[in-house]
Amino acid sequence: MDPELEAFVPFLPHFDMNDPVAARKIFAERAASAPAPDTSRMEVEDRTVPADPDVPVRIYRPHRAQGALVWLHGGGGICGDLDTEHPWAARLASLSGAVVVSVAYRLAPEHRFPAALDDACAALAWTAEHAAELGVDPARIAVGGHSAGGGLAAATALRARDEQGPPIRFQLLNEPGLDDRPLTWSRRNFTDVPWCDSNQVAASWRHYLGSAPATPYAAPARADDLSGLPPAYIATAELCPNRDEDIAYALRLLQAGVSVDLHQWPGTFHGSQAIMSAAVSQRQIADVGAALRRALAP
Repeated sequence: MDPELEAFVPFLPHFDMNDPVAARKIFAERAASAPAPDTSRMEVEDRTVPADPDVPVRIYRPHRAQGALVWLHGGGGICGDLDTEHPWAARLASLSGAVVVSVAYRLAPEHRFPAALDDACAALAWTAEHAAELGVDPARIAVGGHSAGGGLAAATALRARDEQGPPIRFQLLNEPGLDDRPLTWSRRNFTDVPWCDSNQVAASWRHYLGSAPATPYAAPARADDLSGLPPAYIATAELCPNRDEDIAYALRLLQAGVSVDLHQWPGTFHGSQAIMSAAVSQRQIADVGAALRRALAP
């Protein structure tokens, strides 16, 4: 493990994903302790996307924005909201120059699949329809997310392709959860790694799916055909249970003719970007922002 990150491990909270209420409390407390982002060079506005039910979003609009990102927060599909994601979303907008539409999708287990995906797709459609109001080119809209949100972003791209939804320029998948099945070495063996281990991942999938069988829109790794999807940036952490399924997905995208920028970060663990004082975390965040800036450039 990276020595700077290792020094923080004893202070990281433990999430029991089998107890969503307790996990949400810890998740919110952790997010509240993060340094406040600099939003002086952007407009921040809370809006509501009309849907059934309506979807709350927070819009980060930098001056001279180039393109937009529909952003889906992490938290295993059971934690997270607009406030917990505020530092990440603001930083992405600042680094990339994109309008970031942060989505408060419905959470499991109260709202199982496909509720979160329906919310993500509604937010994408709304962003495309309101591109002129947002000051962006409707042909330069990306979807992205971290962890469970990354899996949602990949699923949104699949459904938009299949249902002729709004065109997506780029998919930004940061340590995404893509497969409900514990098939890979990292999912089977990372049972005692910091922040998020394979047992927590398994609990998250149970909450998200319930007793329903997984489909490719729930677990994108199950999709047989990945052709025709948008170019992707996929970032993985060395000590992350999702690592191997993410790398396998990147390879399958490449084999399907989809351009992929794959970054495997040595010495890191799932969500270690939150330790922003570590040099490797700063590099990870900067790389995500730069990738989005390049993808949405004219």
